[in-house]
Amino acid sequence: MKYPCLIVDHDDTVVNSTATVHYPCFVEYTRRYFPDYHCTLKEYFIKNFDPGVVAFFRDEVGMSEAQMRHEQAWWNKYVQSHIPQVYPGMKDILWEQKRRGGLLCVVSHSLRENILRDYRENALPEPDLVFGWECPAPQRKPSPWPLEQIMQKYRLQSDQLLVLDDLKPGYDMAHACGVPFAAAGWANDIPEIERFMRDSCELYFKTVVDFGSWLFE
Repeated sequence: MKYPCLIVDHDDTVVNSTATVHYPCFVEYTRRYFPDYHCTLKEYFIKNFDPGVVAFFRDEVGMSEAQMRHEQAWWNKYVQSHIPQVYPGMKDILWEQKRRGGLLCVVSHSLRENILRDYRENALPEPDLVFGWECPAPQRKPSPWPLEQIMQKYRLQSDQLLVLDDLKPGYDMAHACGVPFAAAGWANDIPEIERFMRDSCELYFKTVVDFGSWLFE
């Protein structure tokens, strides 16, 4: 294998969740609690890309810390009844990684329990480790902490890991640890995001099929 440990983001990398779950939830929430704020799907993608969800909610939407906790509780209830679908072809890639004896880890801004639920519902292999939003803030992506824990637990060097993510926090996390990074470009066709990822990342894949072909060639 090229990489004994594959580390994947969850939303918009393995499952199609922003357009079908997270954005509709955000629209419902802001319509009720921040009725003067409006955001298109494209804008939502861009704001989550940079500056990231916390700064977006705090500085753009104007949420206080208490309101962000309330929004998280609203979001968590919403996702219990809305399960995103895995991208076609991704299931084969994750199972092939495991079939070849590799490790599969998830580092995401979704909650661990929801990630594992999505994996079960989409018949994906159970990840070896999951680092989600339940981690303390200083340990969440883009902090290098999850990658450091993975390398320590499995006694791996940085070049034995590959991070697959669609957004800047995943790139920043991998870059901080000297871990190879592959950009997942199949969630959207937003020029600002694609331009940054293509310019910043050595590896950029526009389709799931292209990524799988490269990973297991």
